[in-house]
Amino acid sequence: MASSSSTTTAPHSDLHSRSSIDPLRILAIDVGAGTQDVLVYESGKSIENCVKLVLPSQTQVVGARIRRATRDAKAVCLVGSVMGGGESTAAIEAHIAVGLKLYATEDAARSVHNDLGRVAATGVLIVQSPPSGAEMIWTGDVDLHAMRATLASFEVELPSMFAIAVQDHGHLPGSGGREFRYEFLQSLLEQGGELGSMAYRDPPDYMLRMHAILASVPGAIVMDTGAAAVLGVLGDPLVAEHALQSGAILVNIGNMHTFAVALRGRRVFGLFEHHTGGITPDVLRELVQRLSIGTLTHADVVERGGHGAAFDPAFRDAGPFNFVAITGPNRRMAASLGYHEAVPHGDMMLAGPYGLVEGTLGLLAREGFETPVQSIAAS
Repeated sequence: MASSSSTTTAPHSDLHSRSSIDPLRILAIDVGAGTQDVLVYESGKSIENCVKLVLPSQTQVVGARIRRATRDAKAVCLVGSVMGGGESTAAIEAHIAVGLKLYATEDAARSVHNDLGRVAATGVLIVQSPPSGAEMIWTGDVDLHAMRATLASFEVELPSMFAIAVQDHGHLPGSGGREFRYEFLQSLLEQGGELGSMAYRDPPDYMLRMHAILASVPGAIVMDTGAAAVLGVLGDPLVAEHALQSGAILVNIGNMHTFAVALRGRRVFGLFEHHTGGITPDVLRELVQRLSIGTLTHADVVERGGHGAAFDPAFRDAGPFNFVAITGPNRRMAASLGYHEAVPHGDMMLAGPYGLVEGTLGLLAREGFETPVQSIAAS
């Protein structure tokens, strides 16, 4: 564990009262559909010796708890905050399908869909407070109590600085079924394309999952999972070299979504995002190739069922991008395509947490803090 000598690491709620943070300790959690990937970053240690965990994501945990209640024929009430769906939604549907009651408070119900009318239509009973007799199951993308207890079992103190990534479709009350995911991705290019700019203390209002994280973990820095993953991939020396010299396409093939950027240095010139379930090797080859030369359109991706594509007007002068690197838990789907399988700091599954640390370092620098390390990306 990092020494407490020198300047003490500032608590996340008190960061702005200090100009220097040394040693720097960050709990970085990349929240996925299958796993939550965790890094306890400590500036006094080599990255290889920092504590790393790959655990079931909270949607898997909540799904398992609902399924246990289904086996026990118990009514369930979901309480807590909005979180990612996937396995938890499948468990909800299975519970209702066998005739058991499933209640949810409004915030918890948004984990199924932001439109509460659609949620109610599935059979979920939306309530203001848990009814008597129902088993309460907590919802939320991060369980700090469990994380603290897990680390304490190995004499590791929970850091006081938190960086957390989630994949947020975005929603504003009164906007109907409109999702803001594409607007969020497009804003990356409109703001100059710097990947690190997607590390937020105050995310856009429509990013409900990010704001739910901030409500439960005050002072946390939040990022998008796709941006965190591709930023973390720069910890692979070969990827970093190509990105700096000639540009690169970086693709994160996650359990639910596939996110790709055309990058030169750390500036994004083009991107697309699709649902991994709609991706095959042939589809991915075509999308990547058209991204590399700038002919992919937003409509092309949407028509295939994805979220869309966007390009910086300066792409024409920056491309083409011929080097392609892949990461993510489903990267083997692209094994036949000959792309470089990125291994940042020797560990592909921690690409997201590495990107979270990198994004946090950049944010702290922009805020004027001095840190013992300015970057963990490969040089």
